[in-house]
Amino acid sequence: MKKKLLFLTPTLPYPPISGGVIKSNKLVQYLSKHYALSIACLFKNEDKKYKDDFLNTIQLDVFIYEAIDIPRNIANLLLSNLYGIPLNIYRNRSSALKEKIEAIIHDYEAVFCDHYVMFQYIPEDFKGKIILHEHNCEYLIWKRYADIEKNMFKKIALLNQAYRIKKYEQEICKKADRILAAPNDTEELIKIGAKPDKFYETYHLGDDYLLDAPELNFEKTEQSLLYIGTLSWEANIDGLLWFIENSWPLIIDQHPNIKLHIIGKNPDKRLKEIVAQNPAIQLLGFVQNLEPFFQRCFAFITPLRFGSGIKVKVVNALYRGIPCITTSIGAEGLEVIDGKHILIRNHAKDFAEAIDLLIRDQNKWEEISRNSRSLAQSKYTWDKVLENSIKAIED
Repeated sequence: MKKKLLFLTPTLPYPPISGGVIKSNKLVQYLSKHYALSIACLFKNEDKKYKDDFLNTIQLDVFIYEAIDIPRNIANLLLSNLYGIPLNIYRNRSSALKEKIEAIIHDYEAVFCDHYVMFQYIPEDFKGKIILHEHNCEYLIWKRYADIEKNMFKKIALLNQAYRIKKYEQEICKKADRILAAPNDTEELIKIGAKPDKFYETYHLGDDYLLDAPELNFEKTEQSLLYIGTLSWEANIDGLLWFIENSWPLIIDQHPNIKLHIIGKNPDKRLKEIVAQNPAIQLLGFVQNLEPFFQRCFAFITPLRFGSGIKVKVVNALYRGIPCITTSIGAEGLEVIDGKHILIRNHAKDFAEAIDLLIRDQNKWEEISRNSRSLAQSKYTWDKVLENSIKAIED
């Protein structure tokens, strides 16, 4: 008889179109083949309409969920402070889901907590094994966000959140029996007190089937840049705004016919406003088939100024062999060499010059395209990542 495993996740792990959801989907599909798997999750945004499609892809013992919609605003920030918890914990708190989980959790030998915000659903008296999957070292994201924020009131609020999340992550790392995290996140969590012997290596990877696609052809590309990401996530919003405000004018001066295609769901209001002022930039929403864009865009951009962990969008660019220009934050956790596998630029002028380089130098473009795929094939496929999830549960 298979061991019973309960998987707690903050959103429906389907459709697998963004970094965290791709990882969660890969995990549940893999774990369902080895365990009697049950899932408890929150429903957000459009999750409900994908429920039946998801359940048709997987064999589960139990599936429980609860819809939730707690926005990130001042009122909820104040309430979270009143409760003494981070805002993200408050925004993912559902008493109805907690009751459903408490009614079944003691029947399970192990709980897989997929994201730190779900640890609140594990009762203190649970006797089974707890596996914590840290998608990112979360407090570090907010600390880095605070570091670049110029508004003093907002900076203080962000530092407050970073402090609260740090304390929360310290506590749950003590309670967890095993922790899955990327190497760079593991290093940061150990710095704040997590025990090194609890950690198992994992990565946020992407669509490694892209490695099977044919090589891209420089001569068939257009003067078009490509960006793919979740457009409601603050790190992505901030990076795009920074790029459009600072690098884009420099690029347009040199290449007046260039275009930027931005693909992703739920674009923030600020992005809509700035794109409306730039006719060469397109917000395309969700796109099912990305291959035509990979083939005709000559470069992929990931202008991130804060965040942590491995960035799936960058990994996907490596898989497909589309030369990627990103920042040190965007390349974090990956064994990439600047100028060989990727171009790493942290300043607006340098970002623009890197784009100019790829337009003008076909040899450099082809070198990066070739090397990036080779690196991804050798180091960043799903097999080891998924095997380590089993080791964390069984050791």
